[in-house]
Amino acid sequence: MSSAVEAVYIFNQDNDCIVEHVYRSRPPAPRTLLSHYQRQPKPRPSVISLPEINPPSTLFSLLHSNLLFLSTATGDVEPLFILEFLHRIIDVFEEFVGAPLLASRLESSYDVVAQLLGEMCDAGSVCNTEPNALRDDVDIPGWMDKLLGGVALPGNPPTSLPSSGLKQHLHLNPSTSGPAIPWRRANVRHTSNELYVDILETLNVTLAPSGRPLAALANGSIAFTSKISGVPDLLLTLSASGGILGLEKAIELPVFHPCVRLARWKERPGELSFVPPDGKFMLAGYEVDLMPSIHDLKSWSNANLQLPISIEIAKSLGPSGTDFEAHLAIHNTFPGAASTSLAPRPNLGSRNSGRSTPVFGGGTSAAPTLQDLVVSIPIPAAVRSIIDLRASRGEAYFTASESVVEWRISTKAAASPGTATLRCTIVGPIADSDGDDMMNGFHSSSGDYDEQQDAYQSTSTKPAEAPKTSKQQESQDLKKVQLNAPLMPSSASVSFSVKGWLASGIKVDGLTVDTRKSRGLGEGVKPYKGVKYMTTSETQLSDDTCKLDHAETIEEEDQGHGSMYYERTAPKFTCQGLLETYRQLHQEIVEAIERMNGS
Repeated sequence: MSSAVEAVYIFNQDNDCIVEHVYRSRPPAPRTLLSHYQRQPKPRPSVISLPEINPPSTLFSLLHSNLLFLSTATGDVEPLFILEFLHRIIDVFEEFVGAPLLASRLESSYDVVAQLLGEMCDAGSVCNTEPNALRDDVDIPGWMDKLLGGVALPGNPPTSLPSSGLKQHLHLNPSTSGPAIPWRRANVRHTSNELYVDILETLNVTLAPSGRPLAALANGSIAFTSKISGVPDLLLTLSASGGILGLEKAIELPVFHPCVRLARWKERPGELSFVPPDGKFMLAGYEVDLMPSIHDLKSWSNANLQLPISIEIAKSLGPSGTDFEAHLAIHNTFPGAASTSLAPRPNLGSRNSGRSTPVFGGGTSAAPTLQDLVVSIPIPAAVRSIIDLRASRGEAYFTASESVVEWRISTKAAASPGTATLRCTIVGPIADSDGDDMMNGFHSSSGDYDEQQDAYQSTSTKPAEAPKTSKQQESQDLKKVQLNAPLMPSSASVSFSVKGWLASGIKVDGLTVDTRKSRGLGEGVKPYKGVKYMTTSETQLSDDTCKLDHAETIEEEDQGHGSMYYERTAPKFTCQGLLETYRQLHQEIVEAIERMNGS
């Protein structure tokens, strides 16, 4: 199976092809590919087979910032290879052109874009995708070059060197042949040497209506920022509760940047030895399954997850069953957070060292804070409106266009532990709200005024109805409750963020610079080191067993080192909840059979 890229096309939001770069063969025209892509029903897949065009091709697509990236292949190729190449193109463009990636920026910097596409892939073979290495090969014009680029000044020397001068230039600058380390630029110099570690975990938990967890996953990302001169050799040490065995259990399915030495990780789990690229990059990623084994699942509950919040929904409240309540228990318990700052850890910045470790806002590892607490309750489409929203904390409102109730609790209100309650009253369809067709002299079906209807000031001649007995009233109320039951919400989701705490319990024990292996760092240079932890989460309480992952892009501003971008994938259905539910149902069926056999 080959791995050849034939062409790359970029379309703007008006479906105009702004970039066209052909690497090999004669791929189909971009307009032909775009028409076949738009014929696909939404959501359109990333890989589309096109056997009807000439030549038969496979179309690969990627959407980013209102830009459509298309690539083709006529032979058998690895789909993930082409898609990963498109992702690398986006990362490199954002590094050179600027983020967010806009069509206007690509058009104004087409000379840089063309150089990047030519350096990243040669005749269909991907060769160089590291931004640091590309900076040595791609000529980026400065503001003076752009200002005088179109001006033909007399006496300007040609930019090209004669053959003898070119040989002498290459001899005096051996770095022009490419850096020895492909992911790091040569001759890196910084006035302030700084190293930052940012660990972000995205927590996705699905709970059954009884409160029992069905799935609990934490996806972690270790972002690293290196602003240090020369070629440093670093060692990052991670730890978790339970020692090495606990760390191996916590970090599942790890992925690493090419700079990480895998042999060192396999020999000593938890130690990351690497020569970092210059600037910001993603050092590693991992996945943590917070659910227990099958044997311990029976005795497990939501309390074992040790989350800072938990939610319950009470439905069909009130005499007619038109009310529901959301009970949000705020625990503010962060296991392992207090022990992380009882004593300053070696090789890391601390408050006792004269320079504090940079953190998000006021949250530290000693006092994590619960922030951005939002409860979203989807409402069935048959509900006309939600009235009388009564929240004990925060503010709640109903968005009719999206059929969702949002309950937002501020950081100050979420600081105190306890239970917060939101009670809402639903208004159902008009046909189900009353048995009478007329209200205040108007027909509810047509809205026309009825001249035969008595005015509101006239005395009604309708005979008074006999008072209902208690049994009749109870029967009528029960009927209303049954009619309003389908209008009750069936799920709720809670999203929050915690600064200074990780759900998996992973910590950074140390970050050291190996002076023996490092080059060009300088005598007596001790770089400043900082660590940040952050957990973002969505806990979903649902009658369903399949969960929709939370998809968003978070941009966090840090006083120490600018913006950090963390992107999650698009919404997708996960099967972890289904798997755990099947296991639970299997266990319940086995217990029921045993009880039947015993009786």
